[in-house]
Amino acid sequence: MAATKDKKKQRQVWRPATRLVHEGTLRSQFGETSEAVFLNSGYVYDNAEQAERRFKGDEEGFVYSRYSNPTVDMFEKRMCALEGAEAARGTASGMAAVNASLFSFLKAGDHVVSARALFGSCRYIVEDLLPRFGVQTTLIDGRDLSAWEAAMRPNTRAVFFETPTNPVLELVDIEAVSKIAHKVGALVVVDNVFATPMLQRPIPLGVDIVVYSATKHIDGQGRCLGGVVLGTKDFIEDKLHTFLKQTGPSLSPFNAWVLLKALETLPLRVERHGASAAAIADFLAERKEVVRVFYPGRDDHPQRELAKRQMAGGGPMVAFEVKGGKREAFRFMNALQIFKITNNLGDAKSLVTHPSTTTHQRLKPEQRAELGIFDRSVRLSIGLEDVEDLKADLDQALRA
Repeated sequence: MAATKDKKKQRQVWRPATRLVHEGTLRSQFGETSEAVFLNSGYVYDNAEQAERRFKGDEEGFVYSRYSNPTVDMFEKRMCALEGAEAARGTASGMAAVNASLFSFLKAGDHVVSARALFGSCRYIVEDLLPRFGVQTTLIDGRDLSAWEAAMRPNTRAVFFETPTNPVLELVDIEAVSKIAHKVGALVVVDNVFATPMLQRPIPLGVDIVVYSATKHIDGQGRCLGGVVLGTKDFIEDKLHTFLKQTGPSLSPFNAWVLLKALETLPLRVERHGASAAAIADFLAERKEVVRVFYPGRDDHPQRELAKRQMAGGGPMVAFEVKGGKREAFRFMNALQIFKITNNLGDAKSLVTHPSTTTHQRLKPEQRAELGIFDRSVRLSIGLEDVEDLKADLDQALRA
């Protein structure tokens, strides 16, 4: 008994890197070292009475893999340990996580305030989809705390934002906005994808719900889709779980296993991503072909002090503007050899995106301009290659 207590006491002081290797592991009777993949859809009960208890929630256990699954459960528990959340649910994709985090508790007549700088699909949910179901929405400049204050209404039930933003890396003051939202009883929902859970922890800053596209840095190698919603036990179990159970955007057990293995190396990868991104940002800032660089880790970022307060590093993403317009941006991208052109991010491979013609193409030109997205804008996701090779690739492409 004493040995068991000592083990539990030791687990309480595990640091993130250790938790990402060991937390939440469930072993079968075979004692496997690596987490097992449970690909089954259903579960067998000892008797009819046990089945009844499981369905009523009187007994813990698995019922159906659309609801929960041992491999998915391990991924959820490990993410909770990293994020400092009470509970979590995996989803089929990052967008499924965003959608479920809002639709699981909002109803007609409610009001949502959102930062206008969002990934295109997230903005579609806020600007187009929620209003179809009678939810009023207000888009504001997320950097402006007075705009958050002014937008709040008695029926405001949620605020939603991402920080740093996609693609130009604006920041939202997480702690300040959370305080403003909580004054009217609104839940704070934050998309923490760009910062990754290693560089920014929204829950200690007052956030209620954190969402991730696990497809990005959590997987880190462009292998599979996945998402996760983290929050209080009351929200996850009373609101989100039922919504996911009845609507079905469940995370594949195989994808959950891939994500579990990826979490083991997340600290190492994010550290390398960030160090290389900082070096790339400095490199680009010195180039005559570049108008300006956006990177939260640089002193010339307009919100550098906020970045120091709420982030543990500048992050793995870099945005910049080339001299000229779409033609010059395309020539630069087409000349790259190591960087691959794609709308994805968070990969071991370095990636390049032209936001105005891909991720944010559905917005009108004036809406993109409002967000600082122009035909000359380029977004980089820095990978794990040697940073000197990346600099050489950027150099030859810029000269082209």
